[in-house]
Amino acid sequence: MTAPHELTLADAAALIAARRLSPVELLADCWARIAEVNPLVDAFIRMTRDESEASAREAESEIIRNGPRSPLHGIPIGLKDIIDLEGHPTTCHSRLRLDHVAAADAAVVRLLRTAGAVFPGKLATHEFAIGGPAFDLPFPPARNPWNTAHHPGGSSSGSGAAVAARMMPAALGTDTGGSVRHPASHCGIVGLKATYGLVPREGVFPLAFSLDHVGPLTRTVRDAALMLNCMAAGREDYQRHLGLGLRGLRVGFVRHFHETDMPADPEMGAAVEAAAQLLSKEGAQVRTVTLAPLDEFAAVNRTILYGESSVIHEAWLRDRADEYAAVTRRRLLPGLFLPAVDFMHAARRRAQLVALVEAAFGEVDVLLTASSMDPACRIDDTPTVERTYPRQARTPFNVTGHPAITLMAGLSSGGLPLSVQFVAPSFCEAMLLRAAHAFERAGPWKDMAPPLHA
Repeated sequence: MTAPHELTLADAAALIAARRLSPVELLADCWARIAEVNPLVDAFIRMTRDESEASAREAESEIIRNGPRSPLHGIPIGLKDIIDLEGHPTTCHSRLRLDHVAAADAAVVRLLRTAGAVFPGKLATHEFAIGGPAFDLPFPPARNPWNTAHHPGGSSSGSGAAVAARMMPAALGTDTGGSVRHPASHCGIVGLKATYGLVPREGVFPLAFSLDHVGPLTRTVRDAALMLNCMAAGREDYQRHLGLGLRGLRVGFVRHFHETDMPADPEMGAAVEAAAQLLSKEGAQVRTVTLAPLDEFAAVNRTILYGESSVIHEAWLRDRADEYAAVTRRRLLPGLFLPAVDFMHAARRRAQLVALVEAAFGEVDVLLTASSMDPACRIDDTPTVERTYPRQARTPFNVTGHPAITLMAGLSSGGLPLSVQFVAPSFCEAMLLRAAHAFERAGPWKDMAPPLHA
């Protein structure tokens, strides 16, 4: 039998519902895996062992009496440490928040708790979800399970590392400029950013109010759909189109993002091109689509993020700037000097960019783009981290608010994940997941796992 910690969320849920696996057994095996590999990847900031074990026992007892409340009943789910868990610190990976204790669960945590989820702990992040991998903070940075000398992407770094390392079936992250999809890209898993506003953000420490999203990181597209079913408060069943395949689906391939706007690493570019060919082979109608240049989206995202984050961090930047990591301070300070006219120009251009993407969806059902332009670099190579971190095509869809998903599309010659991204019209998550699931099913990567052992 497959070890419980190796099971996908959907497979674990099926075994729990069939009484062939108990939540207590699943959590115990996850704790054994955490003990084995967390010292290598530093995914956890705080473990809630006693509390989560009590929750698993309660889940087991209730399932025996009444059956599972949902597919998430008894499933361990990690939380990025900018998401409140009642009675526990929400540190944001920062010395500025070490003493903060959450008075209540975040709204999305309440939804998952109602579904029966178990929370084994809080996971590493880049400081305040905007820094980078930093070594001058109270907690070490998370590392990439495929090669622990490399960084896992961010800012939901611990969430990506924990799921990829098979410590738990799923985790929550946040995404303001790609921070769910970046670790998914670098760690070879699935990262979903739903339509802006679909998933509640109450109780999540903000980075930029109009760009922030909360999203799941999972091993499979089906698992992401199961998570979204609960995180969107039962709005619809996001699994309902997973079996429809690609035949007849109109896919707009945004080649210029990785070909000319920001030329990708050759292996990453080849993986994206191969993804388009695979979609066509599976019956999709693939055509080239042109959007605005990638640097326009990036400039709008950056300007809005600077302006909105400065409101949140103004007092700390003025009075306690030395307590931030150097990389966080460097990324936040420009917001204090942003002219209002620049912010307003960005807001106007944002509306135009939204309209351009909406117009593209008048011709196609989903978009295919690159996610990261490079495989993960070494975590201790600060100049390369700084150079490659913004080389990505995720921020356009924080600017526009459209749902986007990133998943694995191969391995580089260095044994690191390659990735692609799908995007859909607003509130068309079921179609987005259909396309991603069909791609996942057609490719040979869905069962690949990091060669990580203590």
